[in-house]
Amino acid sequence: MRVEAGSPTPLGAKWDGSGTNFAIFSANAERVELCFFDATGRRETDRIALPEKTHDIWHGYFPEVRPGQPYGYRVHGPYDPDAGHRFNPNKLLIDPYARALWGELRWHDSMFGYRLGSTREDLSYDRRDSGPAMPKCMVVDEAVTWGNHTRPGVPWQNTIIYEAHVKGMTAMHPDVPDHLRGTFAGLADPRVIDHLVKLGVTTLELMPVHYFLDDRHLLQKGLRNYWGYNTLNFFAPAARYVTPGAKHHEFKYMVRRLHEAGIEVILDVVYNHTAEGNQMGPTLSFRGIDNLSYYVLSEHKRYYHDTTGTGNTVNVAHPRVMQMVMDSLRYWVEVCQVDGFRFDLAPSMAREGGGFDRSAAWLDAVMQDPVLSEVKMIAEPWDLGHDGYQVGNFPPGWAEWNGRYRDDVRSYWRGDPHLLPAVGRDLLASADLFDHNGRRPWASVNFVTAHDGFTLTDLVSYNEKHNEANGEDNRDGHGDNRSWNCGVEGHTDDVLILDLRDRMRRNLMATLLVSQGTPMILMGDEVGRTQFGNNNAYCQDTEMSWLGWGEHETRDAAFHEFVRGLIAARRDIGVFSQPRFLHGDLLDENDEAGGRDVCWLRSDGTEMTDEDWHRLDPKVIGMVLANGGGERAIVFFNASGEDVVFTLDGALGEIAWRKLFGTDDGSVHPPFDGPEVASPFDVAAHSILAITGWSR
Repeated sequence: MRVEAGSPTPLGAKWDGSGTNFAIFSANAERVELCFFDATGRRETDRIALPEKTHDIWHGYFPEVRPGQPYGYRVHGPYDPDAGHRFNPNKLLIDPYARALWGELRWHDSMFGYRLGSTREDLSYDRRDSGPAMPKCMVVDEAVTWGNHTRPGVPWQNTIIYEAHVKGMTAMHPDVPDHLRGTFAGLADPRVIDHLVKLGVTTLELMPVHYFLDDRHLLQKGLRNYWGYNTLNFFAPAARYVTPGAKHHEFKYMVRRLHEAGIEVILDVVYNHTAEGNQMGPTLSFRGIDNLSYYVLSEHKRYYHDTTGTGNTVNVAHPRVMQMVMDSLRYWVEVCQVDGFRFDLAPSMAREGGGFDRSAAWLDAVMQDPVLSEVKMIAEPWDLGHDGYQVGNFPPGWAEWNGRYRDDVRSYWRGDPHLLPAVGRDLLASADLFDHNGRRPWASVNFVTAHDGFTLTDLVSYNEKHNEANGEDNRDGHGDNRSWNCGVEGHTDDVLILDLRDRMRRNLMATLLVSQGTPMILMGDEVGRTQFGNNNAYCQDTEMSWLGWGEHETRDAAFHEFVRGLIAARRDIGVFSQPRFLHGDLLDENDEAGGRDVCWLRSDGTEMTDEDWHRLDPKVIGMVLANGGGERAIVFFNASGEDVVFTLDGALGEIAWRKLFGTDDGSVHPPFDGPEVASPFDVAAHSILAITGWSR
C-alpha cells in the first residue's frame, strides 16, 4: 500500500475526499506502525511504519485508504515500567482520535503488556498479539449536513435538567421498535421525546456515551458496566448505542431530533481517567502509545497517581493531552452539536502542584475557548484525592453539582434535627458557596437524586441499601443514604404507608422545584422508577435500571401529573428562578407588600430571628419570595409530625392569595389561577403548601 509523508495535523485519521492522512502523538516512541484490517476487522492485511515524525507527531498519507477502513496502531519503544515506559508492539492500540470504533472488546490475556500470573508481575513482558480480540478504529467521512439547524439555546436561568441513560430510557418502551430500543435512534423516537416535552424539562443530560468497556471482572460475574464510566476513547460514540448496521452519524441524528423539540443535549464526560486502570491493567491505547505523557505517574514511575479511585489519572497538564481533551470537547460541540458537558470528578482535571487550583491551566483553557465558553459547563466538584471536595470553588462560568443540597434536603425531610439553617441556605442556591466573582444562582445544580444512589421512590421506601445483585455481598455503594422508609423496609401494601411515601415524594420534588438554582431530575423519578433498594446499580444492565413505560399505577400516574404541574409553575412564576442571589434586599421603594426579595416567617406570621433559626429543633418555616414585577409566592414547609397553622398579617395578609400546590393532597394549580385562600393556612404534617399572589 502506498504511503506518503502526509501532515502532522490534524491528529487522527482524516479523509480528504481522495485519501486519508493519519497522525498520532507519541513523544517517547521509536517507531509507529499503522495496521490495516479486512472488512471483518479480524484479519490484519497490512502493517506499515508511519514515515515522518514532526514535533512528536508521527504521520503518513495513504492515497488508497477510504472511509470504512478498519485500522489500529502498534507502537515500538522501551518496555521499562520503572522509567514510566510500557511500549509493546505486540499490542494493537486504539487511536486516541478515532471517530468510530467497530466491535466490542473481547477480553483475553494477550491484552496485557506483561504476562499475567508472572512472579515479576508488570515487570514481565508479553509477546502475544492482542489484535484479534481488540475493537478496530474506523476511517469515517465526517461530512454531515445540518442545514438550517438551530440550537435551543436555553438560558441557564430557565434550565431544568433531566439526567438519563441512553439504553435505560428506551430499553422497555413498548412503542419503540425492538431493534431501536437502547440506541441513539431509539432515544430520538418521537414518543420518547414527547414524554420529555410534556414533562417540561429543557435539557437532557446523558450518562457517558463515549466508547467505554465492560470490566473483565463484571463480565465474569454475568454483569456489565451499565453506567459507562470506563472510557477508552473520547471521540467515538459507544458502539452499543448505535443501531446494528447504522453509521456513527446516528448520534447526530438524535441530537437533531431533540433540538427540533427544543431540548438541549448535555454529555456526562469522563476525561479524568481511562479504562486502562493501574499498572496491572491492560494495554489498549494510551498506555502503549506514550504512558509517560498520558498519565499522571507517581514519583516511582512504575505506579500511577490516582485521584479517581479507578487506578489512573489522565495527565491533562501535558500540552498534547490537554489538546486531546480540548479537541474532543470541540468535536462534540462543533461536529455533533451538543450543548454542554457535565465533568465526572472534575477536580482531578484541575490539580496542579498536588492540589485543586481554580485557575488551573485546563480551567483557563476552557473558559477562554471561543467554542467551549459558549456552552454549558457543569462540574462534579469532588474527587478522591486530598482536599477533593470543592463544591462552590469552580471559577465563574461553571455550574456545579451541589452535593450539600442533596444531603441537607434529604436529611430535613427525614426529620433530622437542626437542619433548618442549612436548608434555608440551600433553598436560595447556596449563596454562601456560590455567590462570589459575579456567579449567578444557576451555578448551583440542585438535585435530590442522581444515577449514583437511590431513586426518589427508593429514597422514601428503604432505610438501607440492598445491593446484593451486584455480587459484592452488599459492601458496595454509599452507606449514608439519608433516606426514610416511612415505617416499612421496601414493598408494602399498607395504604397509610403508601400515602405517606407519596407525600414524601411530593415534598422532595416540590422542594427541588421551588429552590433557586438549576434543578436536576433523575430519569424515571417522575413515574416512580425503583431499583428495589440498590443504590449502586452501575453494573445492572437489567430491568432494575431501565425505565418502565407500561401503564403506571394510579399513584405513579398522579405523581407524574404533579411533577408536570410543578415544572410548569416554575417556568411561569419568575420568583422561583431569579437572575441574582436573594439576600433579603429591598425591592422597588413603591412596592406595597413587604418590599424585600426574600424573607422568612414563623408560623405566627412574624419574621424569623437569629434565635428562631437555631432554637431547639425547628422544622417549620415560611419562605416569602418576591420580585420587582409584583409577583409573590409563599412556600410553607412543615417537616414535623404535627399539623401547623400559619397566619399572615400586615401587607402580606392583604394580598389576594391563590393556592399553587399542596403536597398533602397532591393538588397543583395554574399560577395565580388556583382557588382563593386566606390566612390562617392549615399545613399538614410532613407537607408543603405554596400560594401565589400579586402586589399592585
